[in-house]
Amino acid sequence: MAYNDLRDWIAALENAGELKRVSAEVDPILEITEITDRVSKSGGRGSQRAPGGPALLFENVKGHPGAKVLINQFGSERRMQMALEVRSLDEIASRIRQFMDVKSPQGILDKIKMLPMLADMGKFFPKTVAGGPCKEVIKKDNFSLLDFPVLQCWPKDAGRFITLPCVITRDPKTGKRNVGVYRMQIYDGRTAGMHWQRQKIGAEHYREALRRAHAAGEGSGAALAVDIMARSGGGSVLAAGERPAGKMEVAVAIGTDPALTFSAIVPAPPDVEEYMIAGFLRQSPVELVKCETVNLEVPANAEIILEGYVSLDELRTEGPFGDHTGFYSLEDEYPVFHVTCITHRSNPIYATTIVGKPPMEDGWMGKAVERIFLPLMKLTIPELVDVNLPIEGIFHNLMIVSIKKSYAGQARKVMNAIWSLGQAMFTKCIIVVDEDVNVQDIAEVTLKALNHIDPERDIQFTLGPVDSRDHASRLPNFGSKMGIDATRKWAAEGFTRPWPDEILMDAKTKAAVDRRWKELGIE
Repeated sequence: MAYNDLRDWIAALENAGELKRVSAEVDPILEITEITDRVSKSGGRGSQRAPGGPALLFENVKGHPGAKVLINQFGSERRMQMALEVRSLDEIASRIRQFMDVKSPQGILDKIKMLPMLADMGKFFPKTVAGGPCKEVIKKDNFSLLDFPVLQCWPKDAGRFITLPCVITRDPKTGKRNVGVYRMQIYDGRTAGMHWQRQKIGAEHYREALRRAHAAGEGSGAALAVDIMARSGGGSVLAAGERPAGKMEVAVAIGTDPALTFSAIVPAPPDVEEYMIAGFLRQSPVELVKCETVNLEVPANAEIILEGYVSLDELRTEGPFGDHTGFYSLEDEYPVFHVTCITHRSNPIYATTIVGKPPMEDGWMGKAVERIFLPLMKLTIPELVDVNLPIEGIFHNLMIVSIKKSYAGQARKVMNAIWSLGQAMFTKCIIVVDEDVNVQDIAEVTLKALNHIDPERDIQFTLGPVDSRDHASRLPNFGSKMGIDATRKWAAEGFTRPWPDEILMDAKTKAAVDRRWKELGIE
């Protein structure tokens, strides 16, 4: 059965011995981060404990009597499996493959066989309900974002940041909803930064709203606002006396069931709603309720809902922020979210996360994305065998892929295909190896890749979009990427020398030593 809400999930974590309640008073300013960072980096190699440490529920938060903070909920492989209710993340990949392999029914028998699958598909679609726990308390005035125990994570952060919000927007053109996780810097009790990067779907919804405001002639400020995402300088882009260019409605859910929270971070195609992805993952529809002050639907069982809008004529400095790269992302100009209403459960639990030098909680979420989306990558790149996004590569800095090589230049074709795939366009370094290399074994990859390359011949560079948080790129959002062809080279690729065999012991000798191992008394 799917977790109905965050509280079901917390109970499951506790029953599994995966949750630690902390009753001692802790400060949301820096201290929770330091505690969680130590826990998330505990265990692992050479330790008797599993890597990632337990999920933490802080029950005594300084300055917020009665408040509870949940953090590190996804911070291990086991918890990611629990969150998605599988024994292995490859189970979800297998389910995706089954749906992709469906063929058109040729007769009545084929149609009958499809009925169970069609019934399962009915579970994917969200359903709107009249009310839900997120409406237990409704505040249309006398509210503040600072009522919640929002963290300041790192010493040089610009302030407190909401770090695990499910930000809900609607495409002004198609009406399709999007749910994405974009950090939000709190400016004051009723405004926050909306850090949707240029390449994210929420940002495209915003740009479409700007285009429509401009086309409708909603004030001379609209014309200035069309390229607002590329501007800097802060504050309003309107000159004195100009009318505002309009608003874009936004809602934010904090503390949802784990499948929905995870769905909000996956690099899904723009036309696929995250509510539907969550339904697929949890095998049960997400229940939605209508907002009080904006025309959007939000998860009925969420702990906290923020309703409001982003002005189309306003930018404000956001950052610095201690980011998942292990460095601070610097300040930049982003839209401003204005809160019009807050609804929440009685005694809401504030769900959050921290990012920084890996390994951290987000690394395990990234590994889950890697396993689940491999079948979808194979739709475009059928020669793909396996993929590894090492946690230390922080998602977009390194991707190792193995391929079934069939023709000259295929590794370079694969590199370009990856750079054309959604969020994979940000991948700074791609290493392509042959199918017999285990990409999950970094030692093997290092040995094979470094032995197989002639650097000048096998490394290629290209220019394109890079992650906004890449501080080393030559320009913000634009820089170079590197591809390394570490496959065996063929004569058709201009390599005419013999390729040596790998040193391997013969099977007969290995079996003989296996039989004698205890007799030898070495261990």
